[in-house]
Amino acid sequence: MPNVLIAYFTWSGNTRRIAELIHSKVDGTLVEIQPEVSYPRSYNVVVNQAKREISMSHKPPLKTKIEHIESYDIIFVGSPNWWGTIAPPVATFLLGYDLRGKTIVPFSTHGGGGQGRISVDIAKLCPGSTILKGFSIYGGELGRAEAMISAWLREIGILM
Repeated sequence: MPNVLIAYFTWSGNTRRIAELIHSKVDGTLVEIQPEVSYPRSYNVVVNQAKREISMSHKPPLKTKIEHIESYDIIFVGSPNWWGTIAPPVATFLLGYDLRGKTIVPFSTHGGGGQGRISVDIAKLCPGSTILKGFSIYGGELGRAEAMISAWLREIGILM
């Protein structure tokens, strides 16, 4: 059985909910990616901050540290879709480790932007990794998420 890590960043809690559902299906280790400085709770303020950070390729320092990441075979990486890509803390996380030879499985939540460039951008940050087809869900569909996640995990060969 492969050793699985599920690492995610959440702002509103939606991405955490998806991470927890994935964890309930595949087990493994569940870790929240936390920046040293939390993002503002105001939606408009965080939207503007995220836009600035992404345009500047800002990589915020993290509180989160993963010990022995080399022991994981499959790493699920979750993020809200911020301006068509991953949130800056997720980029910091991916750049902080040598993930060559790992299988990376992106998942995201969004408010209407779909998956955007998330899988493409993760692939750029993870050279030498195998990137599986990502999962993306609209916040309003969280009630249907469990069945959708099961179908996706079967499609990508994680669940039988």
